[in-house]
Amino acid sequence: MKTKLIPLLLASALLASVPSLSFAQAAPAAASAQQGQAGKVVLDASTRILSTLQQRRGEFRSNPAALRSFINGELTKTFDRDYAARLVLGVHGRGASDADVKLFADAMADNLMQRYGSALLEIQGKPSFRLKAEQPLPGNRGVKVSTELVRAGSEATPVDYLMRNVNGQWKIFDVMIEGISYVQTFKTQFDAPLRQKSIQQVATELRNGSMQAAPSGK
Repeated sequence: MKTKLIPLLLASALLASVPSLSFAQAAPAAASAQQGQAGKVVLDASTRILSTLQQRRGEFRSNPAALRSFINGELTKTFDRDYAARLVLGVHGRGASDADVKLFADAMADNLMQRYGSALLEIQGKPSFRLKAEQPLPGNRGVKVSTELVRAGSEATPVDYLMRNVNGQWKIFDVMIEGISYVQTFKTQFDAPLRQKSIQQVATELRNGSMQAAPSGK
């Protein structure tokens, strides 16, 4: 199950609300979960995104540009992709300009959408997405929102969102599927290319498709 989930979930992580985009239908929070504002952002995005994908499926299938426009809008609302990109760049991003970081973040998001975007429309069945817990991250870095993806006939898949407050709004900066971090996965992948090339060169290769963002289980 992990092999099939990771590429789509990690692709969707860049696009804001991982399981909600690919497989999940928002369900009431578990009775034991303490839903805070960060958890509410995740659940609200899940409901909104899944509903739109279902209602506009035909339009999105015939018009990929409309799908990309919708996803980009959702990304802006709920995903802190520039901060996540700095984490992915790691030591290679030290001293990098905001413009270069944004160039890399946008190129990686576009690359993933090109490869996995259409799969977001192939939702089968009605899985559920439930909130388990919300707890602070060490060092006052934000909060971790723990959820489960539940599908009939399968074990629940844990999906954790790491979020931080940006100007009064909770935004996702990392997603962990069964303990596998989106940030760490791509940080490892891009380490070698960034040792040999500039951020701008790597971004260009992502844009033209000569380099692929390829999470584990592709």
